[in-house]
Amino acid sequence: MQWLWGLTKERLTTEEIKNEILLRTNGKDKNVCQLAAYSGELDVMQWLWELAKERLTTEQIKNEMLLRTDQEGSNVWQIAAYSGKLDVMQWLWELAKENPTTMGTKNELLLRTDGEGRNVWQLAAHSGN
Repeated sequence: MQWLWGLTKERLTTEEIKNEILLRTNGKDKNVCQLAAYSGELDVMQWLWELAKERLTTEQIKNEMLLRTDQEGSNVWQIAAYSGKLDVMQWLWELAKENPTTMGTKNELLLRTDGEGRNVWQLAAHSGN
């Protein structure tokens, strides 16, 4: 990702970075942050966080990047739990403690349900994580 960034950062406008890198979704309605959480790519998550802080508002980071849901109704926290990516979950939890306005409340992280009515506890248990 950083290699791609090096090729494109000077060629893209702020709006293109926002809309085409940080907030664009794939066919399953997952954004790049959700894909990184699914894969357990903590270094990518951290890089995206820094990029987002520079280019998005607090509300955009919270609602359009971190708490937005995919086709299954899962946000980045729930995707990490279901995928068993504990390091990503721990990092997200620390961010939530440090940045509650940006990350959402602890209840939004711990108790929010996905499209099938499962909370993060059930998602982690279902996948054996």
